[in-house]
Amino acid sequence: MSERLWLVVPAAGRGRRMGGACPKQYLTLGGRTIMARTLSRLHAAFPEARLLLCLDSDDKRVDAATVPFAGWRRVDGGAERADTVSRALAAIADEADAEDLVLVHDVARPCVHPDDLTRLRAALVDEPVGALLAAPVADTMKRADGVGRVAATEPREGLWHALTPQGFRFGLLQRALAHARREGLAVTDESSAVEALGLSPRLVAGRRDNLKITHPEDLGLAALILAAQDDEASRTLGETPA
Repeated sequence: MSERLWLVVPAAGRGRRMGGACPKQYLTLGGRTIMARTLSRLHAAFPEARLLLCLDSDDKRVDAATVPFAGWRRVDGGAERADTVSRALAAIADEADAEDLVLVHDVARPCVHPDDLTRLRAALVDEPVGALLAAPVADTMKRADGVGRVAATEPREGLWHALTPQGFRFGLLQRALAHARREGLAVTDESSAVEALGLSPRLVAGRRDNLKITHPEDLGLAALILAAQDDEASRTLGETPA
């Protein structure tokens, strides 16, 4: 695995659905900000990676001391996620090789498990299209009619929840995002941009506790997940949790 690894972490959102006084990435979770926890989890798995931290241009809250990566830089975010990721890729266009790996991870997913990060990286070694963490849908899926009633029950066979990180080669991801922009396509994640080229990224089954903190109640749930993961790790090591 001689290619360089770049981590893109979009963190330019305002988190309006959380209803807090600050962007959600700066809310505290067990005494640390959500951003600090997410970056720490990524660094533990990929200490050699180069981080592109995408922030709002007016963001004055970021604390460089909480960023564990030696090689990292700040990138101004765009209006939408695809714009933000495109800006991150443009920032390294002069130094990244087409075959370098780029992993994009939501800043609001601090519970991503180290095992999932390791398996995703392994899946990408010989994967030309790219791959993403995802979880099979377990719930019954309903389609709404637009006025608050059920229009149909959708078959859940073959449906997956897309998670992050999502990983692609630099050249392919740059081309996919440029194509989506030219065609005016609304892409909500990197995989959908690559799919618009007619390609099929690989699904890597991930843990369901890879929660994206979006609503106020998610903060308490994330705290419980992190505590359970710590307890699980302690039992695996044969230790007694503190």
